[in-house]
Amino acid sequence: MNVIHRQAAGSGLGTLADRFATLRARTDALTATLSPEDQVVQSMPDASPAKWHRAHTTWFYETFLLLPYLSGYRRVREDYAFLFNSYYEAAGPRYARPKRGLLTRPSCDEVGEYRAAVDAAMAELLRDPPPEVASLLELGLQHEEQHQELLLTDILHALSANPLRPAYDAAWQKPPATSGPTRMLDGPGGVVEIGHDGDGFAFDNEAPRHPTYLSPYRIANRLVTNGEWLAFMQDGGYREPLLWMSEGWAMCQAEGWDAPLYWAQQDGGWTQYGLGGLREVEPEQPVLHVSWYEADAFARWAGRRLPTEQEWEAAATSVPGFADAEGHGWQWTGSAYRPYPGFRPWAGAVGEYNGKFMINQMVLRGGSLATPPGHTRPSYRNFFPAGARWQFSSVRLAEDVA
Repeated sequence: MNVIHRQAAGSGLGTLADRFATLRARTDALTATLSPEDQVVQSMPDASPAKWHRAHTTWFYETFLLLPYLSGYRRVREDYAFLFNSYYEAAGPRYARPKRGLLTRPSCDEVGEYRAAVDAAMAELLRDPPPEVASLLELGLQHEEQHQELLLTDILHALSANPLRPAYDAAWQKPPATSGPTRMLDGPGGVVEIGHDGDGFAFDNEAPRHPTYLSPYRIANRLVTNGEWLAFMQDGGYREPLLWMSEGWAMCQAEGWDAPLYWAQQDGGWTQYGLGGLREVEPEQPVLHVSWYEADAFARWAGRRLPTEQEWEAAATSVPGFADAEGHGWQWTGSAYRPYPGFRPWAGAVGEYNGKFMINQMVLRGGSLATPPGHTRPSYRNFFPAGARWQFSSVRLAEDVA
């Protein structure tokens, strides 16, 4: 299962039709081991059931490609337009996000039939597509890859609530171990260029490429490890309010945080639940499933800080020895998610994709073992609220140079 997910189906190779078919098959492979009961669970308002992810990605192609560009096409079911719209106000009303777990109907089989019907119509459209279809389909493919990652993070959260601690995939790959002490590397200073360079696909929030000034700084060569996080815990990091932002401390107290999400004490040691099931916490692996508030408190405890997203991108593209830039854990930055100078969202309903969320979010960079390969490019801007923990989020430290 893990091998299927990590294949670079969105690499740009092959025809549009081939890429579409490969990507859709990957989503089906990711849900193949899930029962209908697994697929309907919504464990919290911020997560969505697996069945909903399967249907919503299908709704995207139906709404933005088939209806406008395939002559004579009609929706498979009109009520799907309401049930499976996510946040596109311009596309019409939608079912409330926190209630998606109540959608026991349509069934998983009916969602499968919906996917098959839309896939067949897309195959017809892609036999001789109008010129406008290529860019919209690329967005659709990238969008479904994002939902493949969300599907994994959301099913992990749902399965974690089961006292049996079932594994999604017992062979799921572990994060690679880190060896040796942290080394602080000199980052590029002065005026640097940040943002996507225009080569290949990018989301609108990655542009425009622009100059920014960086004061002298150093950035860690690797991510913070479980062992280092255990030292933070043992030193009272979760009990010292002076390390925390006010809102973070309030959340820590209200929710009883004393360790990363999915950690639990057992037989005098710590275990961590993941997609591979319940395993012992391994000190050399990068810490995962921590909020921005926790990452910021840890950095302050360590006498350092979180890097800005500009520092992170500049280092990831130019500093030798900058390890774990992608594929291990999304790395919180000290940057709020805001538009770049000169940012313009895409035209039409798809313009709601990123720009409308540029408030009350923090930026993460890098990628994780659940991230499709094409989404780990240095300019990619992931973003979540500061209290989010269910993503594969990690920590890299930085410091100012006096």
